[in-house]
Amino acid sequence: MDTERRSVLRWFAGAACLSLLGLLPALALADGVSWSQLSADEQRVLARLKDRWDTLPVERQERLRRGAVRWDGMSPDERALARERLEKWRDMSPAQRARARENLERYRSLSPEQKARVRKLLKRFRSLPPERRAALRARWQAMDPEQRAAALERALKRRAAREGRR
Repeated sequence: MDTERRSVLRWFAGAACLSLLGLLPALALADGVSWSQLSADEQRVLARLKDRWDTLPVERQERLRRGAVRWDGMSPDERALARERLEKWRDMSPAQRARARENLERYRSLSPEQKARVRKLLKRFRSLPPERRAALRARWQAMDPEQRAAALERALKRRAAREGRR
C-alpha cells in the first residue's frame, strides 16, 4: 500500500474515532445514569427506586434526580408541604390532573401583575373559614360558564369602583 493511501486511511480512521468520541456523551445520556453514578445523597433520596432505576426512561431519571436535589435543599416544613401536595396529586383522577396541568399553564402565561393578584386572592380565599370556602366553591361549581364570566365581570367592576374611591 502506498504512503498516500495509508495517510488517507489513517485520516479517515482518526476522523471516525473523533466523531465517535463526540457521540459518547449523547450515547451516555441516551442510556441514562446508572444507579452507581448517582451521588450518595441522590441514592439516599431515591432509595425506593433502586431496584427499578435502570428500567426508568431517561427523562424520568433526570426529573427524579432534579427532584432529589431540590428535596435535599428543603427545610422540614417545606418537605411536609411537598409530601402533602404529592398525596393530593396521587389522589386526583386523570381528568383532575389534566385540569390542574391546564390551570398551571394558564397561570404561567399570566403577567407578573396578574400572578400577584391570583396569589393575593388565593391567600384571601384560604384565610376564610372552611364553611365559607365550601359555600363559595359549591356556588362557583353550580354556575355555568356564562354565569361565571358574569360573576367575574361584576367582581372586577366592584374592584375598579373601590380603587377609584381611594
